[in-house]
Amino acid sequence: MTIHSFETPPVETPKTRRFSASEKRLINCETVDVNQLMPIKYHWAWEYYLTGCANHWMPSEVSMAKDIELWKSNDLSPDERHMILRNLGFFSTAESLVANNITLAIFRHVTNAECRQYLLRQAFEEAIHTHAFHYIVESLGLDEQEVFNMYREIPVIWAKDAFEMELTGAMLDPSFRTDTPAGAQKFLENLIGYYVIMEGIFFYSGFAMILSLHRQNRMTGIGEQFQYILRDETVHLNFGVDLINGIKAENPEIWTPGFQERIIKLVHYAVELEATYAEEVLPSGLMGLTAPMFREYAQYIADRRLERIGLPAQYGSANPFPWMTETIDLAKEKNFFESRVTEYRSGATLVWDD
Repeated sequence: MTIHSFETPPVETPKTRRFSASEKRLINCETVDVNQLMPIKYHWAWEYYLTGCANHWMPSEVSMAKDIELWKSNDLSPDERHMILRNLGFFSTAESLVANNITLAIFRHVTNAECRQYLLRQAFEEAIHTHAFHYIVESLGLDEQEVFNMYREIPVIWAKDAFEMELTGAMLDPSFRTDTPAGAQKFLENLIGYYVIMEGIFFYSGFAMILSLHRQNRMTGIGEQFQYILRDETVHLNFGVDLINGIKAENPEIWTPGFQERIIKLVHYAVELEATYAEEVLPSGLMGLTAPMFREYAQYIADRRLERIGLPAQYGSANPFPWMTETIDLAKEKNFFESRVTEYRSGATLVWDD
């Protein structure tokens, strides 16, 4: 519409056709306006959005007093400090990578309004997570440049981040499209790289390391924030799996044997990256945790993630940290919500799937 003058705006007849929910598609939808939420087709996406809103929290609500006291004492070993710093260094930038991928890559190519609604909520949660690491660094008086620049200085952190950034690269090309089989596969590869690998494998190993301290009532402020982040990330993972499987169902021609083999190879590579990371973070073992145990854990959760997107398990490894399943089951965490964050919850229930 052209604005001819502010005094006499033209009256034009708008397009009046109403679309049905059945016309909606997750990608490559040309008939439905992405700005129109209703009618909803993918109710699972809207439920994830509502769950994310109900789970709202802010880092500053978590007390860091005990962590500050412990960090300033001599009661943390050099290996414990090393493990904490390396995890802060990885997560502080990894959360930003996820947020940038959502806003600059995924959001552009998802053509469904309810999924976009959740993606906006997820992007906000990634910002909260980055805020959490800033809050931790500031509270403990750490060198902020050392922590937030580790992804450029620590090879095992850089390797994981570079792997993910490579998956984003093609999406940032203005000419990139998903309306060809090759383009749709590239987009699906990006989704799997971030939801299944970054949030579903890389993040879970880090959670296990930090929460192992929390289980011993050490660094409880960091541990509580990691629990909140873990809760958020599990919802992110579940949404991502549903989005991936939904795109597969609507575009079965892209789920070729060759493409499936490529995804399996990506997951194998990611597991090796995580195993190498664990060797650097836990060179001598710590609190009964060893680098070989984290290789096994990465293999175990990789199998679970592969199965959820319809691919065969590759490793058959056992779970060396069964307590992580209990941590994820918030119903068993009696005191988890005994903080001000409960004010944000409006009766929504959490559904976890490790």
